[in-house]
Amino acid sequence: MIVCENLRKSYPAGSGRKEVLKGVNLTVQKGERVALLGRNGAGKSTLIKQIGGVELPDSGRVIRKMTNSWPIGFNGGFQGSLTGYDNARFIARIYGRTYSEMRDFVEDFTELGTSLKMPVKTYSSGMRARLAFALSLAIEFDCYLIDEVILVGDQNFQRKCHAELFEKRADRAMIIASHDMQTVSAVCDRAVVLHDGRATIYNNVDDAVAVYESL
Repeated sequence: MIVCENLRKSYPAGSGRKEVLKGVNLTVQKGERVALLGRNGAGKSTLIKQIGGVELPDSGRVIRKMTNSWPIGFNGGFQGSLTGYDNARFIARIYGRTYSEMRDFVEDFTELGTSLKMPVKTYSSGMRARLAFALSLAIEFDCYLIDEVILVGDQNFQRKCHAELFEKRADRAMIIASHDMQTVSAVCDRAVVLHDGRATIYNNVDDAVAVYESL
């Protein structure tokens, strides 16, 4: 499982600091799918970055007893001067995967063609998200962290993402930050509404959606 204990996070804002997370507590069990709901700026991406280890909290801690992906949709993990292929090779080395298998998966999944030979810094945000999604799915994790990347690309690519993530990995835990209430209602077991830095947990997803929409 993954346990968030009293997470607090603030950022510089003008002459002071803005506290985005004000003591967030959350437990995600193996195989559970949890939605993160909230208005823009409510702290959804911040919480996912804390769980993924991309950023450290000001206080509190994250206890990880299962492996988790980096935040899918977060582009900060790429080396921009390297090509898509080179980034795949780097990830393969870190996680002890066979590069040829990862390369074949990335080519097939991203549909980026010869762009994989270009530096990632030349990619559009959509192309970077495709690469991030493919590299995340090329490694088997117990829990996938998802930050709106489901909405990337045309309908065919969205269907491919849905099949790879929600059908082929139906037994994996997921933490999903999204504004897509249709997807949230269809795939999530529980939901967390973030508002004013606080997290309220709902065991009924429809109740959480109703609260989110009222905000």
